[in-house]
Amino acid sequence: MSIWLAQHLAALRDALRRLAAAPLNSLLSLLVIGVALTLPTSGWLALDNLRKLTGDTPGVQQISIFLTLDAGRREFADIESRLREIRAGSWRFVPREEALKRLQASEGMAEIIASLPRNPLPDAFVITPSDGHPELLERLAETFSGWPKVAHVQLDSAWVKRFDALLRLGRLVVMLLGILFAGALVTITFNTIRLQILAQAAEIEVAKLIGATDAYIQRPLHYFGMLQGLLGGLCAALLVTAGFRLLTPPVAELARLYGANFALQGLSASSVLILTAIGGTLGWLGARISVLIHLRRIG
Repeated sequence: MSIWLAQHLAALRDALRRLAAAPLNSLLSLLVIGVALTLPTSGWLALDNLRKLTGDTPGVQQISIFLTLDAGRREFADIESRLREIRAGSWRFVPREEALKRLQASEGMAEIIASLPRNPLPDAFVITPSDGHPELLERLAETFSGWPKVAHVQLDSAWVKRFDALLRLGRLVVMLLGILFAGALVTITFNTIRLQILAQAAEIEVAKLIGATDAYIQRPLHYFGMLQGLLGGLCAALLVTAGFRLLTPPVAELARLYGANFALQGLSASSVLILTAIGGTLGWLGARISVLIHLRRIG
């Protein structure tokens, strides 16, 4: 075990030495890898923030239950009990008096409301489902419609479907971009390792002549590719974090104008680790492919 660990530590030191030997080339490679990982990561974060923003914006993905005018406290309690039973999500009761006051506060509505002989608005429940999937929302709306003393159930299902379709399309585009840039990252590492092998072809031939195994020769190159990917992943995390911090103030101001309390959510610590691991894995894969192809030519 100690011999195996010593061999890997030696290979890691060799890979670090290779990186430090050409700092400018290494820095440029890390920036390219970082940008390749930044674009799909930013897209995925943007979609996730958009989903959260619409969930926090009033009126979005909500179901309104309007009761009949003769509904009383017994019916209110019955509906609350039914909502708790099916675990529909969070809800609030809007009395007809509160709804009338809100309508009166709207521009141009005060005189019209004052001319009415009585309050025409019904009592209502506003439900924010825990799951905003369009099919689930439609099933909930259909269930609510069958309850006693329910006059009307309002759900903008067409808008929800369009938004859900837009999110799914966005996720698909981001996944395709991720695959494309993952291939670019593998190609970058592949080419870098190829240059390393060509530059040290004579050393590799001598090492083979004196009995070095293929694993011994390949190990530093694998670590080199993996380190490039890991550092490129960290570079991408820094770029994404910096970009989202610059965007946070204007996005928060825009959200306030629409009545939402929202701030952009950047990468979490676990997301940074995942991004770094993805970079390291892709870097190792590029190095692995390059080593398998080009060392055979030397051997």
